[in-house]
Amino acid sequence: MIEEMRLRDLGVIADATLPVGAGFTAITGETGAGKTMVVTGLGLLLGQRADSGAVRSGTGSAAVDGVWLVDEDGPVAERVRDAGGDVDPVGGGRAELMLGRTLSGEGRSRATVGGRSAPVGVLADLADLLVVVHGQSDQLRLRSSAAQRDALDRFGGEPVATALTGYRAAYHSVRAVTGELEGLVSARDERVGEAEELRAALTDIEAAQPQAGEDVVLAQRAERLANVEELRAAAALAHTVLSNDDGPDAITLVAEARRSLERASGSDDALRDLAEQAADAGYRLADLAAGVASYLADLDESGPAELAAVEERRAVLSALVRAHGSLDDALRVAETGALRLAELEDDGSRVARLEQERVAAAAELDASASALTEARTRAAERLGAAVTEELRALALPDARVEVSVTAGAETVSGRDDVAILLAPHPGAEPRSVARGASGGELSRVMLAIEVVIAATDPVPTFVFDEVDAGIGGAAAIEVGRRLARLAQTSQVIAVTHLAQVAAFANNHLSVVKASDGSVTSSSVQRLEGPAREAEMARLLSGLADSDAALTHARELLALARPTP
Repeated sequence: MIEEMRLRDLGVIADATLPVGAGFTAITGETGAGKTMVVTGLGLLLGQRADSGAVRSGTGSAAVDGVWLVDEDGPVAERVRDAGGDVDPVGGGRAELMLGRTLSGEGRSRATVGGRSAPVGVLADLADLLVVVHGQSDQLRLRSSAAQRDALDRFGGEPVATALTGYRAAYHSVRAVTGELEGLVSARDERVGEAEELRAALTDIEAAQPQAGEDVVLAQRAERLANVEELRAAAALAHTVLSNDDGPDAITLVAEARRSLERASGSDDALRDLAEQAADAGYRLADLAAGVASYLADLDESGPAELAAVEERRAVLSALVRAHGSLDDALRVAETGALRLAELEDDGSRVARLEQERVAAAAELDASASALTEARTRAAERLGAAVTEELRALALPDARVEVSVTAGAETVSGRDDVAILLAPHPGAEPRSVARGASGGELSRVMLAIEVVIAATDPVPTFVFDEVDAGIGGAAAIEVGRRLARLAQTSQVIAVTHLAQVAAFANNHLSVVKASDGSVTSSSVQRLEGPAREAEMARLLSGLADSDAALTHARELLALARPTP
């Protein structure tokens, strides 16, 4: 609900504050005073396109600020927080939301949401949750079958909502299965190629039977075999130095040193320890000589034939590395490839399964679509009858509204085309309401639809911009009465030029024009008592001080006053 709006330098309005509040607010004023600027300002707060021509002449920018009362934890507050703004709790689960929009003379605009700068698109998102605007140009929305279908769905309430939810679930299920099936079929050749490549790769890997780290071990072995002569010479020299049958060697010399120390140890105990160390060194040299001899024997057995075998095995592993990037990657293919190959080879059965799923999903979609059409048809009968009844009270006693539900293209919203048809008098063929109604009739049809729908699906705020155009007299009184009824469940703001409509408002605002001879500006006043009676008299006769008009104005206010 809008609590307050402030307009600055917008059109002819220099600075005006509109105290709105709950119920039915009527906005009146002389022609050219700037009543439509109120709707323009509200449009700016709701994210509509900014027109630099709306900036007041002689100023550089215009600004509009609004205060809304919203649920503290509702979808509006959630969207505001998502945008980085916040709401101000006021108690009872309610909170105040501040929205703002500035517009420069060069056409640039800036938005604020909940105290923070935000893209203008955020205002447009909030608009869908906050306000429904009916302006003279907005009547064109009835030309849209989608808009008329949405209106019917709102009126249909829970039965239609449940059927629509079921339909959309079935619709998305069919699309998901169809998409998977089409993707599978279109990629069949590619998947066949992948399967062939994977099958060949698994065959090569199985034939090679690689082991983790085998390529590293073989590289080391090949390096050794390629340098066997150099290795043999080094090992032979070492063995000769350690153990040599033809001359002194390290083992013999150390043995002699041990024996010499042992012979002299009887004269000095310190030599006994040194003799033991020499004995230990002899044992170690003997072990070392045996190891070198074993290494030489192994080298003698590792000839060119082994080197060729190692290189051949390395060639096999290198082919796997080239194909898969590394030996570890080839081993991973061996581990997971069988499962992937089974999946690829299962295409035929998968296609069959998906075909069955699609048939089942399509059947469910058909059933859901039929249920939705049935629910909409029942709601259409009730909506047409209810709107027709409202039109009788709006001085269209012979008009008849029908809501047709016919087969249409399949969309996420169903398979139905919805049309609101009007037969303005008996014997007339029902035609699309946008083509079969005059401007005044169309305004009343729109109002009747909103009054009827609001009983089952209230909207927080309705704004009507001269929705009473083209009517007067008793019809205007009934328009005012219906706006007052609508205000029982929603906030209603109406820009009007008819006293018969304004009389039913519980909050009457007047846009007042003043002139200093060079600059025209407007402000907004809240009217009560004699001031309201004078404005009503002006609306009735053009004369605010006419006794006859004042008497008529009082009669209208008394007529519109709620019965205790």
